[in-house]
Amino acid sequence: MSRVLAVVLAGGLARRMGGGDKPLRLLAGRPLLDHVLERVAPQVAAVILNANGDAARFARYGLPVVPDPLPDFPGPLAGVLAALDWAADNRPDLPTVLSVPGDGPFLPPDLVARLEAARAAAGLPLACAASGDWTHPPIGLWPVALRGELRAALLSGEKKIDRWTARFGCAAAEWPTEPVDPFFNANAPADLAVAEELLQAGRAGPIRSGNSNPAGSPPP
Repeated sequence: MSRVLAVVLAGGLARRMGGGDKPLRLLAGRPLLDHVLERVAPQVAAVILNANGDAARFARYGLPVVPDPLPDFPGPLAGVLAALDWAADNRPDLPTVLSVPGDGPFLPPDLVARLEAARAAAGLPLACAASGDWTHPPIGLWPVALRGELRAALLSGEKKIDRWTARFGCAAAEWPTEPVDPFFNANAPADLAVAEELLQAGRAGPIRSGNSNPAGSPPP
C-alpha cells in the first residue's frame, strides 16, 4: 500500500490559457483534471487538490481542496506546502507528498515507484521527474518532515523550486519522450490541440469516456 499523498497543483492564474481554471479545460471531451486523476490516483493512498477561490467548482470530484497558505499566488512551492500541512494534520500515516500539475494529462503509471526508487538509490530526501534532458521540479516527492523548512523559505521570499530543493538534495528519475513525453503540459489552447491529436493517434493511451469520479472515494 502506498504511503504517499498526491496533490494536484491547480492554484495558478493560467495566464497563457487566458485565465480561469486550466484543469477544467476540456481534452477529448473531459476536463484535464480527469485525465490527471485517472493516472495518479491508482498510485497513491489519497489525493487532494491545491486551488484558490471557491472550492465548490471542484465539488464533483469529492476531494479535499486546500488553498495556498500565503497570499498573492506565490507559485507551486506554496501548493506543496499546503499539501504538506494538510498531510500532517489529516493523514499523519502518509509521510510523503507527490506533487503533480493539473495540466499534465499524460503522467506515467510508474511515476511514484520510479521517483521513490530514484531518491532511495541516491540516498536523498527529494526526487523529481525528468525527460528529454529537462527536469520537471513541480513533479516530485516531498517529505512532510520538511514542511517547517519550506514554510520558512517561502516566508523569506523563495519561489524557485529547484533552488530550494538543492539545499537538501533532489534525485532525478528520467523517462523517455517517445511515443509521447509523459510530462507534456497544456499551458495554452494550442497545447490542448496538440494533446488532442496525440490522444486521437493513440500515442498517449486510450481515450476514455464518461463522467465517473476518476479518483475513487474521497480520502478520510
